[in-house]
Amino acid sequence: MRSILCSLAALIVATPALAQTAPQISVETLKSVTKELSSDAYEGRAPTTAGEKKTIDYLVKRFQAAGLKPGNKGQWTQDVPMVEITAGNVSAFTATGGKAPVTFNYRTDIVAGTYRVVPKIELKNSDLVFVGYGINAPEKGWNDYAGLDVKGKTVVILVNDPDWQTKEAGALAGLFEGRAMTYYGRWTYKFEEAARQGAAGAIIVHDTEPAAYGWSVVQSSWTGAQYELDVPNNHMDQSEMVGWIQLAKAKELFAAAGKDFDQLSAAAKQKGFRAVPLGLKLSGSFSNEIKRSMSKNVVGMLPGTTAPDEVVLYSAHWDHLGRCDPVDGDDICNGASDNASGTAALVAMAEAYRAGGPTRRSVAFVAVTAEESGLLGSQYYAANPAFPLGKTVGGVNMDGLNTLGATRDFEIAGAGKSELEDMVKPLLAAQGRTVSAEATPEKGHYYRSDHFSFAKLGVPMLSGGSGLDLVNGGTAAGERASADYLKNRYHGPKDEYDPNWNWDGAVQDLTIYYQLGRQLADGNAWPNWYPSAEFKAIRDKSRQEAK
Repeated sequence: MRSILCSLAALIVATPALAQTAPQISVETLKSVTKELSSDAYEGRAPTTAGEKKTIDYLVKRFQAAGLKPGNKGQWTQDVPMVEITAGNVSAFTATGGKAPVTFNYRTDIVAGTYRVVPKIELKNSDLVFVGYGINAPEKGWNDYAGLDVKGKTVVILVNDPDWQTKEAGALAGLFEGRAMTYYGRWTYKFEEAARQGAAGAIIVHDTEPAAYGWSVVQSSWTGAQYELDVPNNHMDQSEMVGWIQLAKAKELFAAAGKDFDQLSAAAKQKGFRAVPLGLKLSGSFSNEIKRSMSKNVVGMLPGTTAPDEVVLYSAHWDHLGRCDPVDGDDICNGASDNASGTAALVAMAEAYRAGGPTRRSVAFVAVTAEESGLLGSQYYAANPAFPLGKTVGGVNMDGLNTLGATRDFEIAGAGKSELEDMVKPLLAAQGRTVSAEATPEKGHYYRSDHFSFAKLGVPMLSGGSGLDLVNGGTAAGERASADYLKNRYHGPKDEYDPNWNWDGAVQDLTIYYQLGRQLADGNAWPNWYPSAEFKAIRDKSRQEAK
């Protein structure tokens, strides 16, 4: 506790007086950029497509008009080497050896793909093993792979982590922070760990509540072209096949093995659970169309006056899913909210900084690619930064603006991690708003957007925005609108620009983002992670190296 208080005291001393005002955020800019980028002409902004070229050209033009300078060593863009893999000729996957064969039809029962850059994937009689939540966490004394050799086998994994049904959230609520998802609950971790264990295949059981999205989202996100960073080893250290299956098919699979899915799922929540071989063998195959190409991050900046080598960072992802499963004859996933709106915020924020005058430190505005494919653009930038991470003070990531109207509250994703939170609270108080607990911490939003790529390498980034307590309608109205978006528009063709959107809440949030960044850019504070945060050690190391 003493170290926290001392750290906060130093932060407060180093931070300029609270800014009560900010340049007016341009609603016209928010509208025009969002409308443009989410129009059908951009075909859903999938990386490496014609839609990407239009997006990059438009963003460079808007960044220039906003007064930014090229931010990547004199260039507007940063090349991000990508490999596009499109599965085809997908056979029906079949599990044999049980009471009856179980067949998984592609798209309706199973989605399957690979990270490996190879022309064909074929699983032949791969032993199926249920590994619970697929977690290996030595610091928690938890290992679902204990005593198990899964080389050549296919593991079946539950989504989220063992505490997801706990009502409370936080470090004291359970081994895996209760209702709040940890990174161990994220699908990316589960595939990573399966690969580390040597599994030939890894399949996650989809269940809407703990996954936080329906099967339609899995189907639209995991079929068609899939993107990965192009690396020398062609990702041959990854499992041959990764995918998802419907919950009903998982229960059918376990029944064929003479197992009770619900009973084993309950057992998997307990420490000491041991993996269960199902006595079944999985077979299936698909071919891969492989295309290597270059995607791009867009990097603009405003040089600082007296400390130009120290940088405050704003980020947002410009990409979306491109063409997807049609709804009412429409097969373009326009991504208006997700994330044309956040990209528009970058432009509006740049305009606000120009209006606010020069800053002591530099301010960077980075529009990254391939967030929807696993945070690839931000991952590449963080590993190859235009500005050294040890000299990156901190910043804000913007992923989907509030277009429902003003709110009384503000949610911080992954609250309790960094000192940026303490800087935000007085700014919110000046607006008459409060910080509310995350409404759905089990969805793991902290691990689902680009700030996480920077956090993993030590840079504190705020990810937060309007809560659900709408000034007009209260929490009930906010919850209804959120549920409606998730059900009917998220990652689907109906996420389109609406001229009737209310941007008051977006302006509230962007004012906070501006004031926070401006304090950092005009001050000399170096916000850090709290001592308990998993990213503090790497931040301390990078700052020491920068000095």
